[in-house]
Amino acid sequence: MVADDYEKMLDGAYEQLPEISDNAERFEMPVLKTIVIGSRTEIVNFIAASKHIRRDEKELLKYMSKELATFGELSGAKAEFVGKFGSIAINDKFKKYVNRFVLCNECGKPDTHVVKAARQEFLKCEACGAKRPIAKS
Repeated sequence: MVADDYEKMLDGAYEQLPEISDNAERFEMPVLKTIVIGSRTEIVNFIAASKHIRRDEKELLKYMSKELATFGELSGAKAEFVGKFGSIAINDKFKKYVNRFVLCNECGKPDTHVVKAARQEFLKCEACGAKRPIAKS
């Protein structure tokens, strides 16, 4: 009788878990496409990239603006920054963001989301269950 209840509870728990592939290489980080127009740099696929990594475009814009030490704004599906920045510099900053705020430190998978608890933000992994604080800088 107890074993049957346990099996039912275990089945219910497995149903609530997200379906995640065992292939760790399935995540491909998008390459940001940049265009320099005058004294401004545009990231053409900014919104698509933020959706691909499952993060809010405003938070990503704030991070990129801070890292590039310039003003940035959203304009449709793209982001515009004051100043001339090369594609390599922009993509290096984006990779730094993904490593810090998207990928799990334990299993390396991108299946994470930000959880706020008691004025602190944590990165919680949906694949392995790991949870770590996100340091504000």
